[in-house]
Amino acid sequence: MIDHPTPGGAQPTMQAPSPRTSPALAGERSDRLLAALGAGVRVFDLGHPLFVGMPQSPNHPAFTHHVVRRHGDMVRADGGSAAGDLLLTGTHVGTHIDALAHVSHDGRLHGGVAVAEAMRSGRFATHGAETIQPMFRRGVLLDIPGALGLPRCDPGYEITPDDLRAAAAAQRTRLLPGDVVLIRSGWAQLFEHPEAFVGAADGVPGVGAAGARWLAAQRVHAAGADTIAFERLAPGAGHSLLPAHRILLVEHGIYLIEAMVLEELAARGVHEFTFVLAPLPIVGATGSPARPLAVTARD
Repeated sequence: MIDHPTPGGAQPTMQAPSPRTSPALAGERSDRLLAALGAGVRVFDLGHPLFVGMPQSPNHPAFTHHVVRRHGDMVRADGGSAAGDLLLTGTHVGTHIDALAHVSHDGRLHGGVAVAEAMRSGRFATHGAETIQPMFRRGVLLDIPGALGLPRCDPGYEITPDDLRAAAAAQRTRLLPGDVVLIRSGWAQLFEHPEAFVGAADGVPGVGAAGARWLAAQRVHAAGADTIAFERLAPGAGHSLLPAHRILLVEHGIYLIEAMVLEELAARGVHEFTFVLAPLPIVGATGSPARPLAVTARD
């Protein structure tokens, strides 16, 4: 959570500006959102830092980062110098959002679009990442291990509709159409242990087909999780079958956000918030790196 100034440069809780410095906020015609910001907000960062060697799906290219221009490689006449970087990464590495072009079933994307028609010149002319509109919506956290009385879900645990309903009831949280629902399994605790986080041998907790259908029935706009593939990965099965992706992305056009950081929201009991996410508008891409935020009013 971003609350107080830190040496790393985190933004402080926003304080109400005085009428002298911001007359619009004090006037009758001020923007109501700016007025709310002026009253103070807390921002929870829901994205993992990107670093070489971080855990990732074996289906996608790894994240790499190189400083290709170093300070001193070129020095200006006044003594100034600049450094620059090169990034090479898959679009489904680290915290990211899946575009509707990411998954097909029987040769068709969401809405019945034929893959052969959507794919042109090595990229998607339909359902690419640039079509994901920035999200500024009501967000809901469903804390599954919190409802189960566990620190985190077991490897390969399938989160069922009963689990989802139980978490919502325990929190007294109601899902509404258009929400972004984030499902905590506690798996982010293992992010710095790549082998365990990927779960190739032991599996990864997450919703299965039944849970995905339940989410679709709530008519959510997007669904996120703190795991590598959103849905349950059975022990030893890896990414061989991903029914929740088919149900949510292909059948219902519901975006998926993966590898999120949900621990602090759960620890603070924050179950409803304003959810903010702006994907990179990479034309024709199947997904985009993202840094989602949960915003609440200051206590």
